[in-house]
Amino acid sequence: MIKVENVSFKYKNCDNFILDNLNFEIKEGEVVAIVGQNGSGKSTIGKIISGILKIKQGNVFIDELKIKDKEAQRRVGIVFQNPENQIIFNNIYDELSFSLKGLNKDEIENRIINSLRKVDMLDYKDRDLYTLSLGQKQRIMIAEVLAKKSKYIVLDEPTTMIDSQGKEKIYNIIKELKNEGYTIICITNLAEEILIADRTLILKNGKIVEEIKKEELINKVYKLQENEIKEPILLEILDKLGKNKIIFDMKDYTVNELVENLKRIIKI
Repeated sequence: MIKVENVSFKYKNCDNFILDNLNFEIKEGEVVAIVGQNGSGKSTIGKIISGILKIKQGNVFIDELKIKDKEAQRRVGIVFQNPENQIIFNNIYDELSFSLKGLNKDEIENRIINSLRKVDMLDYKDRDLYTLSLGQKQRIMIAEVLAKKSKYIVLDEPTTMIDSQGKEKIYNIIKELKNEGYTIICITNLAEEILIADRTLILKNGKIVEEIKKEELINKVYKLQENEIKEPILLEILDKLGKNKIIFDMKDYTVNELVENLKRIIKI
């Protein structure tokens, strides 16, 4: 479990707190979306949870360990918006093995193979990163976190710079990782990523102002609108279907999956 208690934070040379007495919990095995307007502090939360930013007010616990504990920090991995900002080496194998120093050769090889397989990039193991698309590079960055065996994964706007095909691949990876028991915090400005999450936390003025469970999304879509969060197209579709007495449970539908279900219902 990740537990954030009474955390306040401001950057140097800044008078105002970007996070103000923040409190929330994330349970093991959850996918949680944190959404909010630009400048609301979403990315700051990710950096605090992963130990990149140090806090002076409040506490963050990772499985009851304080975040300043190196073991707590090892349990959390973070992937940023632009994968090119995280890349150190040109070669994929070198990139993944760099963070695995101290392990024997066989263990390093096994971890790299397993992590690349999880992101469907095993065939690229010996390739150079500069030959990959941005979406493929992002999948390598996720593989790097997996190779380190991070228990909790923070994805900081992971698909903002990626085309629609690349987004779909990463969404499928998130679903698979959830099925394997990983805990994922998805910091996002993209409405469609809300649909992947078990819960959505809305951040405003440095505080969590709303918590919406997946099964509540259709009935609480107005909460997104009130906080100027773009409504997922899929929710609009499901809402209109409901008004016409065609009811769908909230599942991990993509738009394409919804279309296929509709075809079966109306027998196209």
